Amino acid sequence: MASSTVEDGVSGQKSGKTSKKTQNEVDESQLLTVPDGWKEPSFKAYLKECWPLVEKALGEAHIKASLDLIEGSMTVSTTKKTFDPYVILRARDLIKLLARSVPFDQAVRILQDDVACDIIKIGTLVRNRERFVKRRQRLIGPKGSTLKALELLTNCYVMVQGNTVSALGPHGGLKEVRKVVMDTMKNIHPIYNIKTLMIKRELSKDPELRTQNWERFLPKFRHKNLAKRKEPKKKSMKKEYTPFPPPQPESQVDRELATGEFFLRESVKRRKKMEEIKVKQTEALTKKQEERNKAFIPPKEKPLMMKSNKADTQLDIEAIKAKVQKAKTKKLGAPPLNPAAAAANANANKKKAKGKG
Repeated sequence: MASSTVEDGVSGQKSGKTSKKTQNEVDESQLLTVPDGWKEPSFKAYLKECWPLVEKALGEAHIKASLDLIEGSMTVSTTKKTFDPYVILRARDLIKLLARSVPFDQAVRILQDDVACDIIKIGTLVRNRERFVKRRQRLIGPKGSTLKALELLTNCYVMVQGNTVSALGPHGGLKEVRKVVMDTMKNIHPIYNIKTLMIKRELSKDPELRTQNWERFLPKFRHKNLAKRKEPKKKSMKKEYTPFPPPQPESQVDRELATGEFFLRESVKRRKKMEEIKVKQTEALTKKQEERNKAFIPPKEKPLMMKSNKADTQLDIEAIKAKVQKAKTKKLGAPPLNPAAAAANANANKKKAKGKG
């Protein structure tokens, strides 16, 4: 029974694998084929949905708005009841923000007196497309965290769309947003500017520090890891601008007229040219001969050492004899003997030898 159950399990695993393969093949085949009666979903424009709200908001300020979906244009115009001369500019900014995918709830705030907008063009600030995309993503941050921090610190709504950045809020906040965006496109990380904005926000709460200079509190960031740019060896100096054209170069006829050669005969000119050629040939021959003769010039010898005086070379024979005599009296492995004891031992040995004889 146990063996049968194992075999059944193995067969079940095999059948499961085959069934998974067949399911994957079926799924892929279904993805490649278009089902019958399928139609593409119709594109519903956001502007078309929110346009009644735009007309209502502008109608309160007596501004007429029209949307042309065929040409793809939005227009605003004044009416006879319009009394605010600046509201037409705010209506123009409203349709600009809507064209850059700003939600209607945020864009309609531009009609308020204390709210302004700024559309920053960043498409032409960076030449390389990949570098531009990286810096734009750096401005947004991971999951939009950098952009959210910038909105909280400046009290502005910021929308990054394509090659533009749309900002909506008070005038002071718009100034800070533009600075952060431009610095980010210049390869300065936005976290540095966000830190300075946080410090400024804390300093503005203190009434005593409002009238003081804040430079001593603000951090100073420097580029530490970037290598210094190598300066070129040959620096090109820009010439001063002059409205007059440069003088024409002197022709050969002008040179001959200046030296008087123009009035000489052809035979004299030829003779003079031949003489110049001969002089150049002689100079070249002399130079070659000098280079050949360099190999035969002997090198300078070093001066010999001066002979020392004979008095210095004389040996001290008495000192050498004393050293030899001293070496004879020494024994290997024993301490040196006194000279008086050594002489007494030598006399005793001689007397013993005579007595034996």
